[in-house]
Amino acid sequence: MIETSKTKQPKPYAWVPSLYLGEALPFSAVMLISVIMFKEFGLTDGQITVYTGWLGLPWVIKPIWSPIIDNLKTKRWWIVSMQFLMGIALALVAFTLPTDFWLQGSLAIFMLIAFASATHDISADGFYIIGLPDHDQELYVGVRNTFYRIGMVIGQGGLVLLAGYMQDGLLGEALQSISASWMAVFIILGVLMFLLGLYHAFILPKVERVVHDRFDFGEQLREFGETLKVFVTKPHIISALCFILLFRLPEGLLTKIVPLFLTRSAAEGGLAMSDVDFGLIYGTLGVIGLLLGGIVGGWAVSKWGLKKCLWPLVLCITLPDIVYVYLSYFPTDNLWLIGSYVCIEQIGYGLGFAAYTLFLVTFSRGERSTAVFSICTAGQYLGGVMLPGMVSGLISESIGYQHFFWLIMAFCLVTFTVTAFVKIEDHKE
Repeated sequence: MIETSKTKQPKPYAWVPSLYLGEALPFSAVMLISVIMFKEFGLTDGQITVYTGWLGLPWVIKPIWSPIIDNLKTKRWWIVSMQFLMGIALALVAFTLPTDFWLQGSLAIFMLIAFASATHDISADGFYIIGLPDHDQELYVGVRNTFYRIGMVIGQGGLVLLAGYMQDGLLGEALQSISASWMAVFIILGVLMFLLGLYHAFILPKVERVVHDRFDFGEQLREFGETLKVFVTKPHIISALCFILLFRLPEGLLTKIVPLFLTRSAAEGGLAMSDVDFGLIYGTLGVIGLLLGGIVGGWAVSKWGLKKCLWPLVLCITLPDIVYVYLSYFPTDNLWLIGSYVCIEQIGYGLGFAAYTLFLVTFSRGERSTAVFSICTAGQYLGGVMLPGMVSGLISESIGYQHFFWLIMAFCLVTFTVTAFVKIEDHKE
């Protein structure tokens, strides 16, 4: 059990931005940067998506060990410890790359980072609630989301851009090889995470006091059983569960393939973008579009209510996927045109995902809301990210990018179907 202590503490602006920057960087490394790196090391689309898809497992099953974090040590301790651990592990990835076992070694360390990152996410989100009064939680929600996206820009934008510059020889011949450039990227990531851990060891407010350092496994198992009972007895659970698992199916299939499509050679059916161009277009403009869509989507739902906004936002998350059908048939080397299409699709994704997230929040309200929400997020990651992401490369390899993107448009019908049957509890009219 942990009690909180409210004394004079560092201001939220001193730690909220850096905390969510630290949440984004390891996720970006494991789930996004690794895709580009493995492609450059010669892996096929199918291999890349299966391997990196499995790395998403910790984010699916993290509700299982979240009670441990609530009952052992403090969330502050877990945050700092995981940041130090991830800093060391990210740097270790670099030292596996020149070896003969680079694939096995990097995947093993990535899985360790994934478990540490999922643990960090639980701790950080819990600490945000404990460390801030209610009015500050509402005030800083935009700050946390913004700095999470900034972390994504640094990861899949800035660091991929840096790898491209190194491979082009712009930062010296010693870093020009693929292996050396990615080694440098992961050393930089490791140093950044270690410095964040050092910073948070001093700056995070000490708002918790450990009352006892004991974990009762039997009690926590009973608690999880009670939470699961609350979840499955929610009204309209079947339609809600289908919505949670399948709403993001088209995007789940698309997410890992788009970076590969953009960077594969023309002979392989791709757009042959360099790492520099990819980092600028997809890693920067794309993330900015996603952030903009999320902000506008959240504002629209707050103004008109989820029930009124749901179908317009569903169309926003599905119909813009057609841009990749167009690019697969009419490839271009015009970066600004590609960037415009990517930005449009990501704005639509941000708009639709805002509605989806607010459905999860609405559905989780009531008894054991926090624990129920964690099950919802695990379900959406399983059905909307991990499983479709794992098979997406195998599908694109077997039918080609053009047919794959048409298949994505067909799977939008799944999103329409689960939306048609879901029941929305919405009081804003």
